[in-house]
Amino acid sequence: MNTRDVVFPAGRQALYERNRYSPAVRSNGMLYVSGQVGSREDGSPEPDLEAQVRLAFENLNAVLQAADCTFDDVVDVTVFIVDPQTNFEKIWSVVPDYWGSAPHPTVTAVGVTWLYGFQFEIKVIAKLPKTVGV
Repeated sequence: MNTRDVVFPAGRQALYERNRYSPAVRSNGMLYVSGQVGSREDGSPEPDLEAQVRLAFENLNAVLQAADCTFDDVVDVTVFIVDPQTNFEKIWSVVPDYWGSAPHPTVTAVGVTWLYGFQFEIKVIAKLPKTVGV
């Protein structure tokens, strides 16, 4: 059996181990990043929506950086939004601060009813830099 090449951001490994999933896995030149939410250090949700989205992007960027990637390496994005009719515009006003430059990645936005106390989640697939061999 092959061992997964897991990427952990600094300081959050215990949170991922407690919840039994990997933040990201390298495979065949790609980085598959689990959904990132606006969780504080203890895993609890940031209550303010805008701050929660910013924290989700900061958590995502920490995972990307741990794999020597940036948001410019991201090729595919899936976002999950609780009550998108109400929250989409507020969330999307934050996105340009983190998104990177054009051309932008592909995006799928999914409206959901529950995200374990969160309002927003983002998961991505990124191309690994050529210097990283997997």
